[in-house]
Amino acid sequence: MGEDVGTHTFSRDDRARYRDKVRRCLDVFAEMLRESRFDVDRPMTGLEIELNLVDGESQPTMRNAEVLAAIADPSFQTELGQFNLEINVEPRRLTGTGTAQFEEHVRASLNAAEEKSRPLGAHMVMIGILPTLLPAHLNAGTLSANPRYELLNEQIFAARGEDLRISINGVERLAVTADTITPEAACTSTQFHLQVSPAQFADYWNAAQCIAGVQVAVGANSPLLFGRELWRETRIPLFQQATDTRPEEIKAQGVRPRVWFGERWITSVFDLFEENVRFFPALLPVCDPEDPAETLAAGGVPSLAELRLHNGTVYRWNRPVYDVLRGRPHLRVENRVLPAGPTVVDTIANGAFYFGLVRALAESDRPLWSQMSFSAAEENFTNCARHGIDAQVYWPGLGYLPVTELVLRRLLPLAHHGLDQWGLDPRERDRLLGIIEQRCLTGRNGASWQVGTLHRLETADHLDRPAALREVLRHYVDLMHSNRPVHEWPLP
Repeated sequence: MGEDVGTHTFSRDDRARYRDKVRRCLDVFAEMLRESRFDVDRPMTGLEIELNLVDGESQPTMRNAEVLAAIADPSFQTELGQFNLEINVEPRRLTGTGTAQFEEHVRASLNAAEEKSRPLGAHMVMIGILPTLLPAHLNAGTLSANPRYELLNEQIFAARGEDLRISINGVERLAVTADTITPEAACTSTQFHLQVSPAQFADYWNAAQCIAGVQVAVGANSPLLFGRELWRETRIPLFQQATDTRPEEIKAQGVRPRVWFGERWITSVFDLFEENVRFFPALLPVCDPEDPAETLAAGGVPSLAELRLHNGTVYRWNRPVYDVLRGRPHLRVENRVLPAGPTVVDTIANGAFYFGLVRALAESDRPLWSQMSFSAAEENFTNCARHGIDAQVYWPGLGYLPVTELVLRRLLPLAHHGLDQWGLDPRERDRLLGIIEQRCLTGRNGASWQVGTLHRLETADHLDRPAALREVLRHYVDLMHSNRPVHEWPLP
């Protein structure tokens, strides 16, 4: 969720000082880009996975503080809701068996955490949205005990001036209201981080935008919310609506939402940070004592604290990240489009597909984004969130076609090439991309398995919807622990 902040009451002077400071940070950032003061020697990849906690009856359990205390592992951190956790995996290079090391580390960490949380009656689930989650689980008391979340809640509703309205029309329809941002806690995701140089950043971000829809289609795992079957990746519209600071009148004026696909291809990483400052007012106007210009002039590395904090409150699906590690600044593309789960091996396969494909496209001789309108990429993203692995997409030179056909015919060979460029072991490459291939051949991902299982339980076993949803999640958790890729999961 970004930088931690303490308890604050913000005045108009606070906001004026923050606006001035964040713009000074932006000027310093521009100077750093001109002087090429960034770590580019050994590009790293990273991984974050948000998790849900459930009890023995497959219901959300609000015990993340107790679970974190029991786990006692700094890799695990709090998240927005008390039924959420996040694991931050140590960055590593993709060369050799980097993906296998990711998988081994995540499995070992999650297994150890599960062992420690089980005596508390809490169990971890990697899934985009818990099928058993209900509106009653999401209220002000659900927020985790971190002042940042309470402040975000206050500031979003102060900007809106009215309750949230969540309306999603999918296979079934949902229309509810909320007086807190806790519906956002229903959305648990996987985030892939890719370190890139300033010179290459625009190409990698543009490439990530081009393939965002395909990623969602193949990796969809959030078809159910509040007892309704909605989009195959319902997390996308839910997150957009749950953090929207705009009342209806402001939406009608065309003001941009804080959860944002974007509106154009970029030529520099500066474009994204500058848009964030120009288009979006501060939600958390907290000023740091550092003067970034003085730090830079003295030969130091400025933290750009205000710019980073502000950037963390604009929720791009591919977010630019400025960070400082061991005294050296670097840039990352944070890919935020995918849900959590279904298994660790599925997660790592999703990562291999993304890392390979984005490199092949970013370093191609003829950029894909020179052949494709930005609006076409956004349309693909929405269609794939709605229809998942059954979506139709547009692709330059091919027109409209099933997303599975596009992946099998065109994108998997590109991902193979990109992973070779990263230096990944060919056996790892083939193992992980083979999982993506089999999802496309079988038409089964997490979303299609959940929906198929729900329908089977309702029709064959004559269970009512709440009972069927509990059984869906019970079967899901058992199969998640098996680490069998989801295309092999049987329907009960």
